[in-house]
Amino acid sequence: MQLPHVTSFIGGLSIARGDDPMPVIGPAAGEPVAMLHQADAGEVGLAVASARDAWQNWRNVSVAARQTMLRRLADMIEANLDILAELETRTMGLPIRQTRMMADRAAGIYRFFAEFAGQHPEEMYRQERGYTTLVAREPVGVVGLISPWNAPLLLSSMKIAGALAFGNTCVLKPSEQTPLSLQRLMELITASDIPPGVVNMVNGTGPVTGKALIEHAGIDVISFTGGTATGRTVMAAAAQRLRPVATELGGKSANIVFADADFERALDGTLFAAFANNGEACLAGSRILIQRSIADRFLAAFIDRTKAIRVGDPMNPATEMGPVISAAHKARILAYLDQAQHSGCKVLTGGGDAGQAKGFYLDPIAVLAPSNRLPVCQDEIFGPFVTVTLFDTEDEAFAIANDSPFGLASYLWTGNLGTAMRGMRAIRAGTTWVNTPLLRDLRAGFGGFGDSGVGRESGRGSLQMFTQEKATIIGDGTGFIPRMGVSA
Repeated sequence: MQLPHVTSFIGGLSIARGDDPMPVIGPAAGEPVAMLHQADAGEVGLAVASARDAWQNWRNVSVAARQTMLRRLADMIEANLDILAELETRTMGLPIRQTRMMADRAAGIYRFFAEFAGQHPEEMYRQERGYTTLVAREPVGVVGLISPWNAPLLLSSMKIAGALAFGNTCVLKPSEQTPLSLQRLMELITASDIPPGVVNMVNGTGPVTGKALIEHAGIDVISFTGGTATGRTVMAAAAQRLRPVATELGGKSANIVFADADFERALDGTLFAAFANNGEACLAGSRILIQRSIADRFLAAFIDRTKAIRVGDPMNPATEMGPVISAAHKARILAYLDQAQHSGCKVLTGGGDAGQAKGFYLDPIAVLAPSNRLPVCQDEIFGPFVTVTLFDTEDEAFAIANDSPFGLASYLWTGNLGTAMRGMRAIRAGTTWVNTPLLRDLRAGFGGFGDSGVGRESGRGSLQMFTQEKATIIGDGTGFIPRMGVSA
């Protein structure tokens, strides 16, 4: 069977200049599912030039027209949910029922930004007599978008929709590990009413294609989602040209269960926050903190449910967890398990290959950690791996939650509103969920503190990222102007 080839999309055309494509490995069987043509600096330059040319007209397209185009693209995504989900499952290993929900959410993102784009009129101030100040937000220009492998369609759509809604054009570089759903998205964009060159895509590795994109002088803003170490590299490169960067990076989110929580709801929510998306999520609640008075009961139930998670073929609608992204990533997760055992952690469950002879499968892992200072509690492992730490008091729980270089998200499970409100204020995290996991309103920005990044996405965060403020002061002819060079 001939494998599909993944190419760049530049100015509405499929372009592949490289003659030596690299394999895209499907994690379910560990075998190639596509061949990817890597874009070099020259190809990236073509994409940036295409975006710049398209921007000259796109910036002047009315908000109403952009809204119509975004809604039309949402319709097209909804008509292609099954194929988009299948392509994403094939390259990422996420169960098909989850990728289908993500594709549906991606369509919703375009609809959201279509509405949001029309809700920000110019502002007018009249503080000084004789003068009126108009404040408008204008598109920044050409934006470079770099998206990760763990939710490629959803997270790329968040960036693309926000950029387009506010009058920008873009060049997207998705992960070379999960390009197929984005290839299909580009085909839909090409067939839509969105003009050629408004959205361009280049494929390849970070050191080659990503580096060329972030260093290109024609990029006005960079939006990056990925690991913290790479985020530092992106910010350093952008600083050389004084270009703004928004980064949504790693996380190690505290998932705090108090004794007064609704037990079953907390159990359901803690499991989902920890292991949704195969545990490969920056906002995963992977540091579980349990109040000591309920620890035995809660842990027993948590372990039983974790062992019962259906790990297997991601194309099977009954599967709850698929393989992790790659052999190297599986080895990294198992290395942390080995490290945990040697540092005094008790392995509660997990670490096997889920009975699978091929592919990169793992039984979800939980370890009881004697200290939050251990590397398994401090480092982002990014997989189906949770640490469990016990606490006695509210203050102790909040202190442990903040004992982390990251500050992306946190979860609180409690029946006491006061505890929830104190936790919301005390914990340094961009998002705190109380008695619910992972629900998001796109009007609220998403991002983190500390090593979890700079800036926010969605809603006002995207407005700030993809527009810049311009002030115009207009005199009515009556205001005083000093007359220089006139005899006294």
